[in-house]
Amino acid sequence: MTDGAVLTLWRYPLKSMQGEELNASHLNDRGLLGDRALALVDVETGKVVSAKNPRKWPELFVFRAVFAAPPEPGDPLPPVAVVLPDGSVISSEDARFAEIVSAALGRRVMLAAAGAPQPTLEEYWPDMAELDHQDTVTDEAMPAGTFFDLAGVHILTTSTINRLRELHPQGRFEVRRFRPNIVVQLSDDVAEFAEDKWPGRQMHIGDEVVLEITGPCPRCVMTTLPQGDLPKDREILRTAARYNDVHVGVYAEVRQTGMVRRGDAVALA
Repeated sequence: MTDGAVLTLWRYPLKSMQGEELNASHLNDRGLLGDRALALVDVETGKVVSAKNPRKWPELFVFRAVFAAPPEPGDPLPPVAVVLPDGSVISSEDARFAEIVSAALGRRVMLAAAGAPQPTLEEYWPDMAELDHQDTVTDEAMPAGTFFDLAGVHILTTSTINRLRELHPQGRFEVRRFRPNIVVQLSDDVAEFAEDKWPGRQMHIGDEVVLEITGPCPRCVMTTLPQGDLPKDREILRTAARYNDVHVGVYAEVRQTGMVRRGDAVALA
């Protein structure tokens, strides 16, 4: 039985920068091949650079990272091309990469590949009553050996986006605010938080891929930040907090690898 189809696919080669929209991708045991393969590390603190702390890193969403060539299973990952705020492009293999990106960010960074035993990042919590947080910054651990926040795959439905638009029609709820890997359009595309019922279930995509839905995706201040033509809007996060316990979408782990493509049938078991 088909429950929906893959609408779009997204990969983020360098953590917390804008990424690339795809027509197809191989999923290995960690997620979309090459997703969050690289990150910047703050030379002073040793922590992973993240837009979760926009006070320290306010410009990250101005950068865009794409692979210079499509990654292939079993091969070394190709270089990443980073588009800087001034429109210039630098390769991750350029010897001047750290120097040039540090100058653009105003703080010394170095480039790192996933593999650290216990990477951490800083997360800024704005003072918002619905979240019961004061204006503060905390240290957050990531899964060992990765630059993921909590899990390897993030799934979002158009049903959830449409429900959020109903709840806060003045806000611009768009996929890029939430940085999913897989956007699913359900066959019964009713405006609701459809994914809330999915944890513990399996998702079959196309002829090969099987994912296990591991839990809801709690959101953070990143969803409120400006990027491109999207304005800053704290009501984006407040709406998710007020109506769905700050959850937008779900996390998943890969149980069977393979290719996933736009238009692939999606079935929940």
